[in-house]
Amino acid sequence: MSDPGTLFILATPMGNLEDMTFRAVRLLKEADLIAAEDTRHSARLLSHYNIATPMTACHDHNEEKRTIDFIDQLLSGTTIALISDAGTPLISDPGFKLVRAAATANIPVVPVPGCNAAIAALSASGLPTDQFLFCGFLPKKQGQQIKALEGLKPRTATLVFYESPKRILTLVQRILMVFGDRDACLAREITKRHEEFIRTPLSKLLTDLSNRDRVRGECVLMVQGHTGKSSAPSHDTLKAEIQAGLDAGIKTNCLAADLARQFNLPKRQVYETILRIKD
Repeated sequence: MSDPGTLFILATPMGNLEDMTFRAVRLLKEADLIAAEDTRHSARLLSHYNIATPMTACHDHNEEKRTIDFIDQLLSGTTIALISDAGTPLISDPGFKLVRAAATANIPVVPVPGCNAAIAALSASGLPTDQFLFCGFLPKKQGQQIKALEGLKPRTATLVFYESPKRILTLVQRILMVFGDRDACLAREITKRHEEFIRTPLSKLLTDLSNRDRVRGECVLMVQGHTGKSSAPSHDTLKAEIQAGLDAGIKTNCLAADLARQFNLPKRQVYETILRIKD
């Protein structure tokens, strides 16, 4: 029986095609098969580096079925390179089922390091990097998202979120409502022509995004962890958090209770402030 092939977990550029390692290019050329999240998207990368290796799709909708085929191929000696649309596979991208199945079958699984949006954004954020927690994409439903944020609120590590440009404003609103005003950094279009880093408190970030016609590009939002400090909020901060809660659809009574507890303020005072803002 022949030795099994190797499954390479290979990082690819997030936008700038120059962000490829020499090793990654060589392994893509030497592999027997490339498993790509989107073959049409990855075709541009392969064409740029004159890579003619056969390519097949492996994405969220077919990964379970593809995994069975890939494991059979790997066991027969085939070398497969797994790539996603951008960055490192499996990090909020497909591939977990395949990697777990390969490891279970004692097939060599080898990472080929390279681009990763979370690490790239964090390195330039200006926020603490000694400890960080990758949170990925939070649940989309309001109740589930707020529950997840409540669980993250006491964490002292810098929090790293992924979000689409269509939902980033809502995410900032809800984080501001649950956490209070903290230092943050929004990175978008990393390595691309319109790359942008917005380093500012959440309340000002909310204002910035609200004043834009639309937000473009995939977003990485980083929020400073809990510092243990609690002080009475400024009027502008409290107003911004109330507005964020209202925009997120939080009921007045629940919002007043949450903010009163968060800032150690009388609930009646917060409730009356909410009513004034609503009026």
